[in-house]
Amino acid sequence: MNNIITKLQLAPIYVFVVSMVLCCTSLSAEVITSLEPDSTENSVTLWTLFKQGGWAMYPLLAFSIALVGLAVYCLFLIRDSRFTQPEALDDLKIAVQTGDYEKCLDACENNEGYMTEILSIAFETIGEGHRSVNDINEAMEERASKILAKPLVFVQYLQVIASIAPMMGLLGTVSGMVKAFRNIASQGLGKPELLANNISEALVTTASGLLIAIPALMAYFYFKNKYLTASSGVYEQLGSMTRMMSKEGMLTDNYNR
Repeated sequence: MNNIITKLQLAPIYVFVVSMVLCCTSLSAEVITSLEPDSTENSVTLWTLFKQGGWAMYPLLAFSIALVGLAVYCLFLIRDSRFTQPEALDDLKIAVQTGDYEKCLDACENNEGYMTEILSIAFETIGEGHRSVNDINEAMEERASKILAKPLVFVQYLQVIASIAPMMGLLGTVSGMVKAFRNIASQGLGKPELLANNISEALVTTASGLLIAIPALMAYFYFKNKYLTASSGVYEQLGSMTRMMSKEGMLTDNYNR
């Protein structure tokens, strides 16, 4: 049953990856077809387009590699099982019912994840003699702000790529147009073939920047929404465990001075 649920959760990612590959392939083929000359002597390939794009294609290539790497990393980093560990709840409930904070710490160590890392500071605080609900909540909030911020950083990098890639493509476009106008100024309009490389640089870099920015933005919103949903699940479990600790007498309602 868990395998079926996991596959259903990963299904949108598979659809996203396949659709983006098909989209990029279709757009690339369309660009190549539109740039192909009538004669079959000079065939246009992706490598030819890359060279026509000029210097701006190198940072765009780096952005595309970073996009794939970040998307794959976020795929494994932002998972429900990594945020909330369902298998750990039974062990934690049994440990809390005993009232022994050391057993609770052992249960957290045996089930690594974001929720158990946050809960461990609560049991450590209890071991130090601070048993008020307010003290425990403050300790968990401080730990949660640090732990839950780590995966969000990598999601934000996707937004950075989505913002910078089209601007880099636009910069390549400006560079190509500047070179084109320089050739016009020096050679005149009598030889349009001299402008071909500059115009190709202007068009290819713009298209390449958009081909990177669009999937990066889609991946950013997908993983951000998934992160927010998983984070809310963590806080829900933390609240449930806090109420259970209070019920079992591990916590008090007053500050410990």
